[in-house]
Amino acid sequence: MSAHLHRSDAGIAQAIGKGGESKHPRLVLVTCILASSLAFVDGTVVNVGLPAIGRSLGGDAAGLQWVINAYLLPLSALLLLGGALGDRFGRRRLLNFGVILFGLGSAGCAASPGLAGLLAARAVQGVGAALLLPNSLAILGGTFQGEAKGRAVGAWAAASAITGAVGPVLGGWLIDAVGWRAIFLINLPLAIAAVALALATVRDPPAEKDPQPPDWLGAGLATLALGGLVMGLTEGTGPAGWTVQAFAAIGAGLCFTAGFLWNEIRLGDRAMTPPALFGSATLMGLNLLTFLLYGALSGLLVLIPFVLIETARYPAATAGAALLPFPLLMAIGAPLSGQLAGRLGSRYLLAGGSFCVAIAFLLALRIAGGDYWTEVLPCLVVFAVGMAGVAAPLTTAVLSAVDARHTGAASGLNSALARTGGLVAVALLGVVLAQRGHALLAPFHGAMAVGAAAAAGSSLIALLMIKSPRKGTK
Repeated sequence: MSAHLHRSDAGIAQAIGKGGESKHPRLVLVTCILASSLAFVDGTVVNVGLPAIGRSLGGDAAGLQWVINAYLLPLSALLLLGGALGDRFGRRRLLNFGVILFGLGSAGCAASPGLAGLLAARAVQGVGAALLLPNSLAILGGTFQGEAKGRAVGAWAAASAITGAVGPVLGGWLIDAVGWRAIFLINLPLAIAAVALALATVRDPPAEKDPQPPDWLGAGLATLALGGLVMGLTEGTGPAGWTVQAFAAIGAGLCFTAGFLWNEIRLGDRAMTPPALFGSATLMGLNLLTFLLYGALSGLLVLIPFVLIETARYPAATAGAALLPFPLLMAIGAPLSGQLAGRLGSRYLLAGGSFCVAIAFLLALRIAGGDYWTEVLPCLVVFAVGMAGVAAPLTTAVLSAVDARHTGAASGLNSALARTGGLVAVALLGVVLAQRGHALLAPFHGAMAVGAAAAAGSSLIALLMIKSPRKGTK
């Protein structure tokens, strides 16, 4: 998940209007970093903990998929609503409420006696993350102005990248030394510190007096639509195969999707996702690219530690450390690609970066015996280079594709689609997660081939659907 922070989330912050003032802006920045780190650490740590959770709670492949997707589902569906609620009821209030929810969900995960309880607690974490993430960025956007805002968002992104990098290593060590429940307990001191700092330092602007209620119906329909589709895909790729129940769940998801679209068209600009966002071919192309590329990314970040633990018998800490080159190279390369995007435009950087990611997936086909330096590292390095070439230009392109009235909604939708891509990708991994030992390698290689196709498709979308801005325009 840490890769998402380099693009659309930063775009949300840039699209925020005027906010409150604070006498302690640096402490506000620390508050926002602490709050956001909850979501980023949790997203990376859980991937390393899947094998241990499965052994402890007896979870099958579908259960392991839902350990991730029970969190991603409410996060994907409610991210835009979380930002709107902050504007209406107060950003500090929604940030604190989200952090408290996340902390309670984390405690529930650590105390869960079985898989059902763990999934329920993960869903609570997802709702909390959907509230805290957009509001932490909105608070940053309101506290800092001009160049200071850019520096603050950059510091937030860098700190989040570091937490995303440290998370798997720390989590793996805790799993080996204490047990998988400890990876959720580390969230509690972070949550307490974030709430205390927010109460002491964050000042909210006056709440918006909007006579129109939030788009509750749209949020509910989006959640049901994603839930039905993910449930059907999870069932269909599991051991039972494409049963009547799987098709029924997908059918229900499609019906709810139709209802969601009807509701958004009916509400127009008052909708959670204004229909105006779908009038631009360039923006549609950017969103499709985001869905495919970040879905492929999520699949890779779930499967590589899983394969290393299950086939090569890596300890959890070592498997977590194996991913370190990816976030570290991303943190270095994303700002450089952002500068290039300002000079050259985003189109060819998006196409080239996506093509580089496709090559990385093909390199992952060489992973067999678990030799890190010859099999795993080359794949991760090329993958990081490609994603670094995509991350910042994607934010720039999204913000340039719409008028000023819709920049917040456009960047929020793009961020939500990145999570939705991960949600769908994990739902399709049942055939891989159901295997153990060396029997895991064949379906893993099949998943990598699908990832290569998705990345190559993203490169083609960038060339065919994304227009470079005319010279002299911004």
